[in-house]
Amino acid sequence: MLATKFSGAMGGDPNRRGNSRRWIVTAVEDSLRRLRVDHIDLYQIHHPDPGTDIEETLAALTDLLRSGKVRAIGSSNFPAPEIVEAQWVAERRGLARLRTEQSTYSILNRAVEREVLPVCERYGIGTLVYSPLAGGMLAGRYRKGRRPDSGRMKWVPRYLTDERALDLVERIIALAGEAGMPVAHLALAFAISHPGVTSAIIGPRTMEQLEDLLEATDVVLDDDLLDRIDALAPPGTDVAALDIAYQPPALRVPALRRRPARERAAA
Repeated sequence: MLATKFSGAMGGDPNRRGNSRRWIVTAVEDSLRRLRVDHIDLYQIHHPDPGTDIEETLAALTDLLRSGKVRAIGSSNFPAPEIVEAQWVAERRGLARLRTEQSTYSILNRAVEREVLPVCERYGIGTLVYSPLAGGMLAGRYRKGRRPDSGRMKWVPRYLTDERALDLVERIIALAGEAGMPVAHLALAFAISHPGVTSAIIGPRTMEQLEDLLEATDVVLDDDLLDRIDALAPPGTDVAALDIAYQPPALRVPALRRRPARERAAA
C-alpha cells in the first residue's frame, strides 16, 4: 500500500500552503509525478489548517477519490474535536469521510488515549500510530549523558533532551530488563496492545534494525507488565511534547484566550 501526505499549515503558519483545494490538487499531482504512479492508496492531511474550512478540504479530497487518483483519505495529528467535525461535515454534506488518523503514540506520549483513540474507535477510523519508540529514546539511543549528534536531534532537540522524559526512559529500560526483553520490543508491543491502534509505524534505517523490530511483533505484554508501565507513565498523559506538535490557535495566540484589558474585571 502506498500512503503519503500533503502538508497543511502547521500552527496556522501563513507561509505554509494549507489545506485549500488549490494546494491539495497541486500537491497530489506533484506526488503522483514524483512517485511515478497513477494513484495513491491513502492520502492524508498532514496537519489541521485553521485557515481553511474542513468542508473545502473534504470536497477536494472527495473529487480526487471520484477521479481514481486517491483510494482512501485520512488525517494526521488531528485533535479529537476536529476529527468529529470532519465526520459530521462529511455526513451532512455527502462527502468522503476520513478513514484513518495518524498520531504519535508511545509510552512517553499517551495523550491520544484520552480522546483521539476513543473517538477513532467510535467512528471506525483506523489509527496508524507513529514514533512508538519515542524518536529513538525507547530504543536506548538517547539516554541521560548520551546524546548522539543526529538529524533527529536537530529536528526535535527539546523533546530528546527533556529531563523528565530521559528519567522515565531509564525506568522503562530497567523494566524491560526485568521482563527479559529489549526495551524497543517492550515499547512496540505496548503501542499495539491498545485496542484503538490499528498499526504502528516503525522507521528502521538498516536491515538489522528491521529484523530486530519484526521480532517484537510476537511479543505480548501481560496485564501485570502493562500495569507497571501505567504506574510509570500514567495513561492519557505526555511526559514531553514533541517540538513539532500541532498547537491550535487557541493555545498559540495569546489574544484568543485573553479578554481585552478593559473587560477583564469580574464586576
